[in-house]
Amino acid sequence: MKIKRFAAFAASLALLAGTASCSSSVGQANTDDTPSAATSATTVPAETTTAQVTTVPAETKPAANVRKGSIFDAKGKLLVSAGEDGKRRVFADNYAVSFANIIAPMSEGFDLTFDKQLTTPMASDSSLGQSIKLTLDGDVQNEIYSYMESNNIVGTVVVLRTDGSIMAQVNYPSYDPNTVADQSPNDDLAWGDTGNKAFSNYEPGSCFKIMSEVIADKHGVYSVHDDGTWEVGGFPIVNWDHETNKGSYPIERSLSSAFVNSSNIFFAKAFDQIGADAVLADLSSIFHFGADDNIKCDFGELNNNIEIYCDDDLRRSAFGQSYVLTCPIYLAALGREAAFGDMVTPFVVKDIVDTNDSSVKIGSGSADNEVIASIPVDYRQNLLNGMSAVGSDIGVYVPGGYSFYAKTGTAEGWKGDFLYITGCARNNNDSGSSHWDSYDSYGETGSYVMVMEIQNPVAHGFEFASQSAGIYSSILNIVIGR
Repeated sequence: MKIKRFAAFAASLALLAGTASCSSSVGQANTDDTPSAATSATTVPAETTTAQVTTVPAETKPAANVRKGSIFDAKGKLLVSAGEDGKRRVFADNYAVSFANIIAPMSEGFDLTFDKQLTTPMASDSSLGQSIKLTLDGDVQNEIYSYMESNNIVGTVVVLRTDGSIMAQVNYPSYDPNTVADQSPNDDLAWGDTGNKAFSNYEPGSCFKIMSEVIADKHGVYSVHDDGTWEVGGFPIVNWDHETNKGSYPIERSLSSAFVNSSNIFFAKAFDQIGADAVLADLSSIFHFGADDNIKCDFGELNNNIEIYCDDDLRRSAFGQSYVLTCPIYLAALGREAAFGDMVTPFVVKDIVDTNDSSVKIGSGSADNEVIASIPVDYRQNLLNGMSAVGSDIGVYVPGGYSFYAKTGTAEGWKGDFLYITGCARNNNDSGSSHWDSYDSYGETGSYVMVMEIQNPVAHGFEFASQSAGIYSSILNIVIGR
């Protein structure tokens, strides 16, 4: 069967150059049962693009001699300002380390991304650039970072509000940007060990099954034979419990059981039945995954990658392996769609404000509740039921007035195993379409989508993502407590 289309971004060409595949040319592949290198060896991920755009309009052209504006958090607390020379950026001591890898110019962060806006003169004082109030909460950012640091949680945590605003985007480890002499972009600080992991693409593992469940439901795949292992084309696909739970196999696996118990066999066989063309079309239209156009956020573009060169790639894509790559920010948007039915564009700019007084709004930030994808109504409830069961099974509990939905994922990649939990603490008073002028009282009606990625599971003795639920629960308590 000829695959008519697949989605990839340009950086994935580097992946193909060093990895054998079932096709000798990008974009033209016949599916067969010959596995690609990704099925038997780890895959080097395509890098997330560093080309960044902003949806925040600049009303006037930046002045060459303007003193660059400041960046504030959602509560108006200063994060970054101009130094005495008007050029060097100074990072507020209280927030410097926890924000460095998402905000500092040497990490290709917001201070660089929004340079045009920050150097656009204010109408009230043409010598000063406009300032930006972010959606991020500095105190939540700090508290999560401190928790990750004290518990050696190498990875990232992304917290998304219902309207698409990012409340926290924490990466550990980080660095003190005030001690870096050269403030120009630095590849090591931007994409190295202290880089922004929330915006970096890797295999998502079984969190991808949020999408696979809906696609299987849409195409009527509700039951398959599951032996715990499935050898096809010479390379086996296995379930995580095929050794520890041998007594339960073989079984006729239902879609509900497959999602809750995270069966790789079920979803591999489902994708095999549905076919590459239909799978790719559904991923694009329902989830904006691998779509021809990237997700354009105010802080940059989210580039999801899926490439299918043979039948084995298609099967392994169903559980977030092979040539499937995405980032935790996208998983947060996916978690929002799973809980409410619609995916909205993530954003970080709340308002344009007066540099001398962050409480004075002088311009609008990015649009909220911008819907970019939707799950058809008929397939929403089965997914919610499954995510509710997973949330209960892993032992994450939320306060009264909230419902919790989750999916875990263990990804095998070129850097080792990464563990993911994508969850949503949905406020029972949240309609999914509310607007907030400020986030001071957000907790009264708002929900929290939280994605945790752990990149050093061995240091904690973790083999599966479900084992990290205690850490996830502790961080979620920090978020809801605010």
